[in-house]
Amino acid sequence: MASSSSCLGTSPNHSLLSPQTKHSAIYTPTLVPFPSRRGVGARVHLGVRAESVTSVTEKLGIKIERNPPESKLTQLGVRQWPKWGCPPSKFPWTYEAKETCYLLEGKVNVTPNGANESVEIAAGDLVVFPKGMSCIWDVSVGVNKHYNFE
Repeated sequence: MASSSSCLGTSPNHSLLSPQTKHSAIYTPTLVPFPSRRGVGARVHLGVRAESVTSVTEKLGIKIERNPPESKLTQLGVRQWPKWGCPPSKFPWTYEAKETCYLLEGKVNVTPNGANESVEIAAGDLVVFPKGMSCIWDVSVGVNKHYNFE
């Protein structure tokens, strides 16, 4: 598949919920200190609150995990994957292999061929595109991402 000559690297890449969208949320508890009522110098009590919420959706065959925890990115080795970048542009793309990518910067509307709607992905999203998907990439904010093909 041909890629835009203004893009860097060797590969391209908030979703609207619809009846075709699968959605779940994973709550990651974070320990935070709460001071006791006894004032200054008193012991600190630890409470639990859901501060970091990871949202996972699947729409039109594209899986998106918003704001995955750093531990997951480390487990996947994301920071060691190659990088690819592209300025605002619009181009067709076909995935010859399954791609997992993590957007460091940017905003893209991806419209799979034959679909009447698009999937929006943005900085902080961990995205999985299935092998064989053909789509149009409409990059509204320049993309910088890590990517991995399987």
